Amino acid sequence: MKIDEDTDLYGVVGIPLRHSLSPVMHTAAFEAYGLNAVYRAFESTNLANTVKGARAMGIRGLSVTIPYKSDIIPLLDRVDPIAEKIGAVNTVVNRDGSLVGYNTDAAGAIDALREVVDPRKKNTVILGSGGAAKAIAYGLKEQGGKVTIAARSKKAGEDLALRLNSAYITIGEIRGMRMDILINATPVGMYPQEEQLPVDLSAIRVETVMDIVYNPLETPLLKKAAALGCRTISGVRMLIFQGAEQFRLWTGLEAPVEAMETAVMKVLT
Repeated sequence: MKIDEDTDLYGVVGIPLRHSLSPVMHTAAFEAYGLNAVYRAFESTNLANTVKGARAMGIRGLSVTIPYKSDIIPLLDRVDPIAEKIGAVNTVVNRDGSLVGYNTDAAGAIDALREVVDPRKKNTVILGSGGAAKAIAYGLKEQGGKVTIAARSKKAGEDLALRLNSAYITIGEIRGMRMDILINATPVGMYPQEEQLPVDLSAIRVETVMDIVYNPLETPLLKKAAALGCRTISGVRMLIFQGAEQFRLWTGLEAPVEAMETAVMKVLT
């Protein structure tokens, strides 16, 4: 594609970003439609300056990842009601100079779960209390699920549980529990520290395990879950589903999901 003065610029902001496959995925989506657009990674330690720069350069849209999904909210002009309820933004759309925040993580996670299990009325334990955990917990509560938050940060975990009218437990208290679904919404196990496990699966009883980490494709958690006979859900599924909704918000077009998935899987396999 030829880059010129009419090329629309999109990107992902966060730190670290060397693991991110969002550039690969969204580039494939733009190419599938022949759009004059590029998508880049903006690794930043200063979110406020990054947002200011995005405004100045007229960036059309941003994906937002660790650790900025909550921090970016006060820097935006407007936040979608669902993202406001969740307390996290993973998508920014530039609407005629006004930066609007959305959350596609919640819908993306529920869509990924539904491929394997009906999350309604299920007992789910979510590991983590960050932006992704907030979105997934909100999505599950909207489905009528029972959610328990397990986090290393007691304050963040209790705050999220209180916001959702849910229970909070420490990571250590998971031992001996029974649950329908376990979701890892932390970066534990993500490249380049892919040997780590967020929890000892052999000490709990669970039917379905989902890991939002998608690089590596099969995380240590999912390997252990499969060995124990659990149903597993890769983070790639949530990545694709939330990315498809991002593409729709940015362009108004239906996402070329097959092209996006093919591009991601080509890198991971």
